Amino acid sequence: MKYMVALCLLSSGLFAQNVKQSGSAVKTSLNAYSFNKNITVSKTMTLSQMLDFAAEQNFDAIDITAYFFPGYPKVPSDEVINNVKRRAFELGLDISGTGVKNDFANPDPAVRAADVKLVKEWIDVAVKLGAPVIRVFAGPVPKGYENKWDEVAKYMVESLKECAEYGKQRGVLVGVQNHGDFLKTADETIKIVKMVNSEWFGVIVDTGYFITKDPYIDIEKIMPYAVNLQVKESPFGPRSPIKTDLPRLLKIINKSGYRGYLPIETLEIKGEPRPVPDIPYDPFVLVPAFLKDLKAAIHNEYQAQN
Repeated sequence: MKYMVALCLLSSGLFAQNVKQSGSAVKTSLNAYSFNKNITVSKTMTLSQMLDFAAEQNFDAIDITAYFFPGYPKVPSDEVINNVKRRAFELGLDISGTGVKNDFANPDPAVRAADVKLVKEWIDVAVKLGAPVIRVFAGPVPKGYENKWDEVAKYMVESLKECAEYGKQRGVLVGVQNHGDFLKTADETIKIVKMVNSEWFGVIVDTGYFITKDPYIDIEKIMPYAVNLQVKESPFGPRSPIKTDLPRLLKIINKSGYRGYLPIETLEIKGEPRPVPDIPYDPFVLVPAFLKDLKAAIHNEYQAQN
């Protein structure tokens, strides 16, 4: 019977239309950027050790940003990739995604072309890792283009289209992150998604980087386009003392029908005290505490509907 239902859904085009189902479970993931200083600055932690930490804390997955592979932006060897993949498997961790540094808002076509090449190279890495999604940035608003949003969007979209098409060929979704740069609101981000117009392109929803009065409104508006998330400690950025209302956030996510990972990312503010919570930045303390709160919100939201 289930087989017949599946055939009916396929024949009706439901799957092809990317219709999301409500009442779906979600999984936790650790975004590697939480340990940026430990891995890239003080070098007191290796990528393998971060995987161990994620497993010890009972994360479901790890989101391995590309710049935590030694030698970035150079593509790592197959041996390095395979060792990371094997270690994650041994620890019971999925690899929920990866991401690169790029600037598609740059008015220089040569810069954008180089970044398209970079994204394609790391899409190939994502395939080898088994990561379903790669995160890209829009980029900062170029100097002199502050009032030329549509002009920048037009050439940016051409780069994003090329990345999405390559992602389609390789079986990796491309997600653009709202990062408080060129993309500050849900409406701006949705406009870009519609211009790209690809089932292989969506949004990495950054819950802490909508530059609006009520980010929850933007989060709810953008969730139908989500291919992954970055759950932050505050919806108003790392300098805000206002904590993310996780029960409210989970209701929005559940209502949207999103199925997938909820990577958490804690942030250090260089040279400044942290308002959320008001303690020195220590991911070994902050990440487990944030994960505990997120898991409680997930349990309460999805348990309530059963």
